[in-house]
Amino acid sequence: MQRVTKLTVRFLSDKASRFVPKSGVYPKGYAVGGIHCGVKKDGTSFDLAILQNIHGKDASAAGVFTLNKFKAAPVQVSRKILKEKHGSGINSFVINSGNANAVTGSQGMKDAEDMVLVTDSVLENPTNSTLVMSTGVIGNNLPIDKILNGIPKLASDHLGNSHQNWIDCATAICTTDTFPKLVSKEFKIDDDTYTLAGLCKGAGMICPNMATLLGFFVTDAPVSPSALQQILKYAVDRSFNSITVDGDMSTNDTIVAMANGAAGGELIDNKSSSADRFARLQTEIVDFAQQLAHLVVRDGEGATKFITIKVKDALSYKDAKTIASSVANSSLFKTAMYGKDANWGRILCAIGYADVSTDKSVIPSKTSVKFVPVDGSEHLKLLVNGEPEKVDEERASEILQDEDLIIEIDLGTGGGQSADFWTCDLSHEYVTINGDYRS
Repeated sequence: MQRVTKLTVRFLSDKASRFVPKSGVYPKGYAVGGIHCGVKKDGTSFDLAILQNIHGKDASAAGVFTLNKFKAAPVQVSRKILKEKHGSGINSFVINSGNANAVTGSQGMKDAEDMVLVTDSVLENPTNSTLVMSTGVIGNNLPIDKILNGIPKLASDHLGNSHQNWIDCATAICTTDTFPKLVSKEFKIDDDTYTLAGLCKGAGMICPNMATLLGFFVTDAPVSPSALQQILKYAVDRSFNSITVDGDMSTNDTIVAMANGAAGGELIDNKSSSADRFARLQTEIVDFAQQLAHLVVRDGEGATKFITIKVKDALSYKDAKTIASSVANSSLFKTAMYGKDANWGRILCAIGYADVSTDKSVIPSKTSVKFVPVDGSEHLKLLVNGEPEKVDEERASEILQDEDLIIEIDLGTGGGQSADFWTCDLSHEYVTINGDYRS
């Protein structure tokens, strides 16, 4: 009988359902799944997930974590395990949603460690072979007995490598998400065929370095721990650290990756002898990470628009990203986009106060801004070399009716560096969702 998956405390609307894949291609040597164990109050929503390497050989792992000083207990425990094992021999992830296990003191640390201990025991892993993650309300202790009782149930009856197993796993990590976020793809390096699968959660408290999100990439390619860590950091900087919903940085943000080598082939390392294979894998993972990160923005709490900020011709990549971030995080800009108001002065204001590296990073007389419709129709110029254009308000209104919008900022510095950033609008519903988040 087909298992019925209860998605989240929010609803899977017709609009959201178009982002949920109906099928996928999944890497060899993994078993995943999700169940309801009792963390979430509604009594049915999935809230416990496991992702396990079953290849028979230890996997490589890597992680990127929040910069928030109040790092949640699972963040501290997972960082410690990764550091002590140098990214080797990590064979499973265990995740609960509905409770962040953040700012929970010594009891929170013990609970996170117990989740690792029980998962390793049930999956017959060596000690400290599991990374642990939690997401949800901050400041409450976990209902740890429910989780520890749920782990063997999930491991024995609900793990597999079918599309439904992956959907269940993606669903079990959701909080205010309106849909499970899952992406998979197959790619080739030389004569070897590999597969990537990834899932993430996030809809609010989203801001770079990192967002209130959890994300997991797994591949059957053979990758050394140091190479995987380098690729993951590079990819996260250009994806999950280039998105924003509301400018708030969480206590639990974690992106982890695992590579088990089940598909065979030459080891991909970050040494000169493997430079070409390394570069090709990095390109694949960056593109993959951006696809997942875009889903987080599209599911931003109360969002009605997906906005790409493209900064061109900056003096440095850092300047380009700083300026794009400044615009993307401007509440005034985001509310204007929700109101379909072509108030481009708010864009210029955010460019002007961006914390750039030099006085020559932004030269008003060389700066140009335009709306770029995604349908390929004519651009709408707003500012050209510091001079305002006479804006066709009717045309602007037409462009702003669309769900997707690109805003292109050309700094004209001659530096030639660029960066993309992704954000959404800020609506009335965002306040409604976060006004009663704990209820």
